[in-house]
Amino acid sequence: MTAEPVLNLEIGIDIGGTFTDIVAVADDCPLVYTKVPSTPRDLILGVRLGTEKVLHLAGRSAAEVTRFTHGTTVATNAVLERRGASIAVFMTEGFQDTLEMGRQKRAQMYDLFVDVQTPVFLAPRHMRFGIPERLDAEGRVVRALDEEAVRRSVAAAVAGGARAVAVCYLFSFVNPAHERRTREIIADAAPDLRVSVSSSVDPKFREYERLCVTAFDAYVRPVIEAYLEQLEHELAALGISARLQVIQSRGGLTTSRTVSQRPVTMLKSGLAGGVLGAKYAGQRAGFLDLMTLDMGGTSNDVALVASGKPLISVEGEMAGYPLRVPMVDVSTIGAGGGSIAWLDAAGGLRVGPQSAGADPGPACYGRGGEAATVTDASVVLGYLNPEYFAGGELKLNAALAHDAVARIAGAMGMDVLPAAAGIHRIINARMADQMRLASIRRGHDPRHLVLVALGGAGPVHAGRLARELEIPTVLIPEAPGVLSAFGLLVAPFEHDHRYPCTVRADALDFDYVHTIFRDLDELGSEKMRSDQIPSAAVTVVRSAEMRYVGQGYELEIPIESDVTSASLPALLGAFHSRHASIYGHHNAGAPVEFTGFRTVHVYQPPLPNPRQPSGRGAARGAAKASRTAYFSETGARATPVYQRAALPVGARFDGPAIVEQADTTTVIYPGQHCEVDGAANLLIRTGAGS
Repeated sequence: MTAEPVLNLEIGIDIGGTFTDIVAVADDCPLVYTKVPSTPRDLILGVRLGTEKVLHLAGRSAAEVTRFTHGTTVATNAVLERRGASIAVFMTEGFQDTLEMGRQKRAQMYDLFVDVQTPVFLAPRHMRFGIPERLDAEGRVVRALDEEAVRRSVAAAVAGGARAVAVCYLFSFVNPAHERRTREIIADAAPDLRVSVSSSVDPKFREYERLCVTAFDAYVRPVIEAYLEQLEHELAALGISARLQVIQSRGGLTTSRTVSQRPVTMLKSGLAGGVLGAKYAGQRAGFLDLMTLDMGGTSNDVALVASGKPLISVEGEMAGYPLRVPMVDVSTIGAGGGSIAWLDAAGGLRVGPQSAGADPGPACYGRGGEAATVTDASVVLGYLNPEYFAGGELKLNAALAHDAVARIAGAMGMDVLPAAAGIHRIINARMADQMRLASIRRGHDPRHLVLVALGGAGPVHAGRLARELEIPTVLIPEAPGVLSAFGLLVAPFEHDHRYPCTVRADALDFDYVHTIFRDLDELGSEKMRSDQIPSAAVTVVRSAEMRYVGQGYELEIPIESDVTSASLPALLGAFHSRHASIYGHHNAGAPVEFTGFRTVHVYQPPLPNPRQPSGRGAARGAAKASRTAYFSETGARATPVYQRAALPVGARFDGPAIVEQADTTTVIYPGQHCEVDGAANLLIRTGAGS
């Protein structure tokens, strides 16, 4: 793909478990994209190779790059693989076991041999230090900070090998003075120690949750700082002068310098790009209520977009531990192209969550993998072209795929094709259950949503899943296999800040609320200035955290205007309505309290404007050939294959059919109909609900 020279070029790179996806876009030029294998031992290598390749495909130089956006799982992997920094934890004296005690909840109530369910790996007991100090619930000093004890603890932490310190004192979210002074002492005594203080990372009550997120911030801080520094050096060596922009868990961009101040916001951020890309594709097609299906090599991610906005969760989790960071609400299960098929003790077929990953990968990769995977089944069924996988970058060995599936089939006394179809049926059933939970429990009927499929494997399975959930329309964007990377280029800059409080609505001081928002606005504006965003281009979204008095958890309610005695009834009404939609009931006569106020500062950069296809035509001009594919409705049959890039706007055809492109393959199943809309999306009508 070659584009005419222009003065600007934007690049988005997303590192996945199997492939690193790269897109490049310039105004009024075709979208350029590619994939390169991820390089787990040196992620920067994959970024460099991908950047060089996409620049070559675009016919551009590094000097023309004006934006460079990046999504990575480096922070998430550091936690999952226990490769973060050695840290120490400073807590109010007497509370240093909070990390180990947690909430005393058990996921398996009667398991006598249950594993530890709190993240004690972050800091073993000898690296958790009790600091003499104490504030009361109003933030008043009960016991002054013992500065000498802090210095002794710093020396012990350094001697113990700590590279970072998490500071989490009681009620510091009300009065951060002791935490800030502790940070100053650490900086003076051990300048090389990185410090995370809870009053900056997560100023909110609930001690255990606040400690967890602060400790995770410290745990990944040295890893993130080193990674971003190395990446910036690599970009400079390539000749790219654009500032590095990274995606955060909430789905907003910021610069590498700003994210280093609170690196915990990069945890689980890798999932946000795909949702933002799907939102963009849906809006261009006229759809605002979406379910996204991002199926890659190792996992399947499902998210919702309601009225054009991704759902945001403020009570997330990381590897089963609480991670109280605003993040795009994504449900993830171990279901991808690399998911391994296996037989249980009763001889029943199971698929996943174990995965062959990128190395050795599915059997058909020819890299030593022997277990049958979902990708191997797709090859056996005829859905994937062994010569055109990843645009021909990776040749698949159909014989190895057949042999792997044949071993499973033989053990079950089945033929190979029905066994391969069974592998698909089981993985689809798992994903369908995931999609039901992700939508229905949030109050959304999947029959009223449009399914946007992305990822390398999503378009293969989306038609089946949509029929299972009675979703009438599936949207396949122009480049679904790299949509997570493209989503980085349509992401806004965002910075969120929160102020904690506990005050009943009938005792609210409106001047006090005005002061809170003024201070929050200044914090957000400062971050935007650091990102070199003009203040006139920034919008501010305000919200309140509210609950009935006595409740344990709160709901976030948007604030559309200044909080005054005149606007308060409408705000309370919005809370009651939201409570009813989430929990199925409300009590308009019960007292309500506020537990915090939040601002999100948002800047939306100009959206990319790649050249769209012109003219209209029929599908027959894009037909490549036909090949035998197996469908449970029809058995094995000759199935037409279309080249995606050659399909003109307005092209229409019926399933069964297969559409091939460099980044993925789309399967249109029997009884389904496909057409190409004006934005080059494939719209598949599943027949559900008709």
